[in-house]
Amino acid sequence: MTVPRTRPDRPKPDSPETSRSRARLAWEVAIVLALSIGQSAMYSVLSFVRSLTRDAALADQATSLNPARADQAVWDAIYRVFDVFFDLCLVALVVYLLWEPGRSALRRIGLDLSRFGRDTGVAVLLLAGIGIPGLALYAISRLSGLTLEVQAAELDAAWWTIPLLLLSAVRAGLLEEVILNGYLGERFGTLGWSPTRILIGIALLRGLYHLYQGPAMALGNVVMGLVFGWIYLRWRRVMPLVIAHALLDTVAFVGYPLAAPYLP
Repeated sequence: MTVPRTRPDRPKPDSPETSRSRARLAWEVAIVLALSIGQSAMYSVLSFVRSLTRDAALADQATSLNPARADQAVWDAIYRVFDVFFDLCLVALVVYLLWEPGRSALRRIGLDLSRFGRDTGVAVLLLAGIGIPGLALYAISRLSGLTLEVQAAELDAAWWTIPLLLLSAVRAGLLEEVILNGYLGERFGTLGWSPTRILIGIALLRGLYHLYQGPAMALGNVVMGLVFGWIYLRWRRVMPLVIAHALLDTVAFVGYPLAAPYLP
């Protein structure tokens, strides 16, 4: 895989004004990470360390996708809707921070419908290229004792369960791809990072916030991060990544619970 050589918004040679601008952007990135992906990565690492300190082996432990937020189905739905809303507020925040006079942030990172057909085609290819090996990795790593059992949400809690899970899948696609590739890809480039450094840094961050599932799945997400990051740096479009991520999570949130009773 050849890393694209183009660099977004490379800064001019050092000057007091440039140094102050870089310091401000570095603080901005740190704050955004503390409120979003970085926070999730920290909790994921802590969760993995906690799993290692338990008496049971990793293969005998479990983690949940979309755990219930309340005992009553109605209140669970209310909490889930607000979770989605506030996560999308983070997406709105980074888009706002990327916006410049006369330059749309949505067009800058390719978060639009101008190439919807092509973006969807790329997303379907990514679904097959990432999803199928991902399922195989999960199965092999479970047999090897390197991954916790991933328990999906029950689909029969209420009629709105599946629509909310689909909404959560879209939320995950927007939150992770817009912040990881769109926002960090642009900001790291402005701070002077090389494309290779951007690619590796974003991929490692993606792996970290999936570490709670076990080291094998974290490594699989690093590979996914490298592929997704290369696509973004090559074409500067985050939309196919958002669609692909939403499709992958739809399979995980809805398809997996439906198929689980028939799997060994």
